[in-house]
Amino acid sequence: MTFVRTTSLAVLCAGALFAATHAKADALQPQWSFANVSVNYLDWSDGTEARTADNAAKGDFLYLELEGGLGYEWGEFYGFFDFENPGNDQFDEASDGKDNFRTAGKVTSHLYLGESSFSVYAHLYDFRDYGYDIREQDQILGLGYRHTFASGLWFKPFLGAARVQSDAYTGMNGFMAGWVAGYDFRAFGQAFSVTNWHEQTFGRDDDYLERNYVGDKADSVGTNGAVSLWWHPHDRITTGVQYRYSDEKLGAPGQYQNAVIYTLKLNLL
Repeated sequence: MTFVRTTSLAVLCAGALFAATHAKADALQPQWSFANVSVNYLDWSDGTEARTADNAAKGDFLYLELEGGLGYEWGEFYGFFDFENPGNDQFDEASDGKDNFRTAGKVTSHLYLGESSFSVYAHLYDFRDYGYDIREQDQILGLGYRHTFASGLWFKPFLGAARVQSDAYTGMNGFMAGWVAGYDFRAFGQAFSVTNWHEQTFGRDDDYLERNYVGDKADSVGTNGAVSLWWHPHDRITTGVQYRYSDEKLGAPGQYQNAVIYTLKLNLL
């Protein structure tokens, strides 16, 4: 956990430095914020369930999510925490472990580099399957960028060095590049938005690719992401459909995996 603690300390120190140099009374007041709780149902495609039947088998599941973000003059933060199969035992006998109780969480931050569009980017993702006693944590540190086009489309790419901490392998693990993007629009008198998050890992360590995948060694390049369409019928309610995709990820080597996620959110902020 030394890397995590060091990264956390660096982020806190950098944040304090940026706030001090701005020397404004409202430097610690967020310019924007949001928070929500949601219920979600992830439905894997029939093909995915068939392709992964013998290597990290996938099953449809319900999950509850807490999500939120804050933006300041000097930086921004985002995070979520998921409870997968919240009513199930740690090992789910009926599904032979496919529907175990699991948790997943992510925190990301952009610490702005002065008045430029660039930032110091930090990213921490933690996944745990309690029935199989599996844990994997991805730690990314690098550079980010942010831009909003005249059309209203916003785009935030990043590139960073990757480190992984897991029961099977702990150490540096290549690089991750990716982005989050979104666009708000109106149609039929209603408010909608489209969002996309995408992660591309590359140069991953051979030992990791052998030890953290089921049945075979995974490729050094992995793909992970989702494209979402959201409907905002009320300030407090958001509902949407997400297309979830991955390749050479989620414990299954050599397999493309895809699902549809149905989501209903209660917006708290």
